[in-house]
Amino acid sequence: MGKKLTSRVEDYSKWYNELVVKADLAENSAVRGCMVIKPYGYAIWEKMQGELDRMFKETGHQNAYFPLFVPKSLFEAEEKNAEGFAKECAVVTHYRLQNDPDKEGKLRVDPEARLEEELVVRPTSEAIIWNTYRGWIQSYRDLPLLINQWANVVRWEMRTRLFLRTAEFLWQEGHTAHETKEEALAEAKLMNNVYATFVENFMAIPVIQGLKTESERFAGADETYCIEALMQDGKALQAGTSHFLGQNFAKAFDVKFANKEGKQDYVWATSWGVSTRLMGALIMTHSDDYGLVLPPSLAPNQVVIVPIYKSEQDLEAITEVANSILSDLRGKGISVKFDNRTTHRPGAKFAQHELQGVPLRIAIGPKDLANGTVEIARRDTLTKEVIPLDSINDKVEGLLKEIQDALFNKALEFRNEHITKVETFEEFKEVLETKTGFISAHWDGTNETEDKIKALTKATIRCIPLDAEEEDGICVYSGAPSKRRVLFAKAY
Repeated sequence: MGKKLTSRVEDYSKWYNELVVKADLAENSAVRGCMVIKPYGYAIWEKMQGELDRMFKETGHQNAYFPLFVPKSLFEAEEKNAEGFAKECAVVTHYRLQNDPDKEGKLRVDPEARLEEELVVRPTSEAIIWNTYRGWIQSYRDLPLLINQWANVVRWEMRTRLFLRTAEFLWQEGHTAHETKEEALAEAKLMNNVYATFVENFMAIPVIQGLKTESERFAGADETYCIEALMQDGKALQAGTSHFLGQNFAKAFDVKFANKEGKQDYVWATSWGVSTRLMGALIMTHSDDYGLVLPPSLAPNQVVIVPIYKSEQDLEAITEVANSILSDLRGKGISVKFDNRTTHRPGAKFAQHELQGVPLRIAIGPKDLANGTVEIARRDTLTKEVIPLDSINDKVEGLLKEIQDALFNKALEFRNEHITKVETFEEFKEVLETKTGFISAHWDGTNETEDKIKALTKATIRCIPLDAEEEDGICVYSGAPSKRRVLFAKAY
């Protein structure tokens, strides 16, 4: 086993930051609050992107691309949306620098190059997209319009953390237009379900699907659906959101269509998105004090083969066997790396692949060649076994599935153990401070109570679970009647 990181129990935040940097996932950049995603981290994001893109296209969506800059007047058109993002906006006011430096050799903004209209660097793309849709949609025959874009956005966050909250981040944002309210609602629910399926089946993270409260909704939405996950430190993380926008943006940007009766009507809309924040969720759900633990479905290298040798002759013989294993496994669609670097000793290679979360490691030495065996090690359990060489293909396939399932089940068990029902505010505060996790409690449905609980405890209503049954009760804070429980937690 490699060198341990800072213990998660001692300092979870420090552990997380160390892991992201030491596992070569990302680093801070020269721009405050922005990150550089390094090749290994980007390879994981590409696998996420690839699976999600496939799922989007299977549900009828197409990709497009829209401008990074949004004219300020367009941004202001939907008032709630503009107010919701105003404090996070970066704004472009000039379009060039003077080409003659000052006495200190520094370039200055050219005062004569001020833009006629300031441009907002997109924090989200509803404004520019709905202004565009006005020209694309004329008739019910143009509907539904199902568009997604992969892009970057800027939200000028003051407190940043790699992947979880950065001033610029990568994401996808879907924007759809529909003929009826029912179709748009169905779309919002469908995409929330797509996110839940992806996060559970590929990221091995159990999620709770729910609705956000009015105060937690996306700015400009009538309803926000969400998926909420629980991290190892007992804090919740919003893993994805899908918004039913009603006709708010259609009215703000005058997007009308001729319906089947020939009458003009406003379209109904949705938007939905997930971001590189999912990388943070992946890290915090499964990883341990030795480094990253990756579910096989998203690991850039599902298997790594490490040769152990003393002579060039040994290496040649091991390479021949390794290449045969590599070819067979790749033929089964398994991603394999043969780490034959001569600049690193086997122990250093083991430590690196452990730190970077490679699900399975195969070690082959001269004794293995003589015995017709290999040593195979699991990253999730840190266990090893020696197996016959001729059983390697079936063994690897079986173990990869076993690891994927085991990671999900472990996270599910942890999540379920950390959903606690409470009846009083004293119980609420005690669980929050000692056990953490999701707190299932009655709430009277008012913004006032929600705000007071947040001010007193820093816990927010993560969601109203979609499967929540009606249950008469008393609000945990106000004592007023309540019809169902909601989930509270401290969150990222």
